Amino acid sequence: MGYRRIAERLDRMLSGADGPDAGTIPGLYLLRATQPTEFEAAVYDPIVCLILQGEKETTLGERVFTVSEGHCVVVSHDVPVLARITRASTEVPYLALVISLDLAVLRSLYDELGDAGAAPGAACCLEVAPADDATVAVISRYLDLLDDPTGARVLLPLVRKELHYRLYTSASGAMLRDLLHRDSHASQISRAIQALRDGFRERLSVSELAKVAAMSPSSFHRHFRAVTLTTPLQYQKNLRLTEARRLLRTGRHSVAEAAYAVGYESPSQFSREYARAFGAPPSAARPAGPGAAAAAG
Repeated sequence: MGYRRIAERLDRMLSGADGPDAGTIPGLYLLRATQPTEFEAAVYDPIVCLILQGEKETTLGERVFTVSEGHCVVVSHDVPVLARITRASTEVPYLALVISLDLAVLRSLYDELGDAGAAPGAACCLEVAPADDATVAVISRYLDLLDDPTGARVLLPLVRKELHYRLYTSASGAMLRDLLHRDSHASQISRAIQALRDGFRERLSVSELAKVAAMSPSSFHRHFRAVTLTTPLQYQKNLRLTEARRLLRTGRHSVAEAAYAVGYESPSQFSREYARAFGAPPSAARPAGPGAAAAAG
């Protein structure tokens, strides 16, 4: 199948080295790993991810998505997740390719196509489906452009637009299409998500967020959960904990400093919620070394 040929090519391109590779094309990331990983907190922006080899598990709210080779993940909204690689080895490394989605390109398609080819109803903000041949083919052309800088300058806008078109008209593109309707629930929730991302350190109420989304509090809460699989306040908490984990890993913040930096008023509450989310106390995230113990308060 086409994705297997891309996997072989990607493994050669990465020269057997693990880790992410941003490459030379903005918004294109190449991933390789030779062993399973622990859960890692991240905030997914709108992306498409093609799993070429191995398997990954992503937790969003209370739902667990298992994604194996030959499947695409389409993310329509910014969402905090927990993710880990569950199948990878030296002989058969985990390989994946991630491409950022551009809402401006999607809007231009909506202007041209409207709801042509649209499937009824909207799914949640993260959808997993087998990659169809057309999507695999256009992703392969993305890789072609890595070796052709001149061609990339000319062809990248066309290849990017085709990829967005394939996703927009696919079965897993229902939420992307719904997002482009100005008065759709997906679009209204997107505005609230942006407010949460901008002000996650602040004390925000559901009623305030509902006003941003132009919805009643009860309707907002229901539709927010339908889109993101979590509640608005849990979403904010996940953003705070993800950012705190990043700060702690730099080694430049104590536990208390990280807690205050992301909006917690009580370091003890932060420590409890952090341990509940990640299965270990926040002090475990700090790198070992001189001065680490002194700053671990």
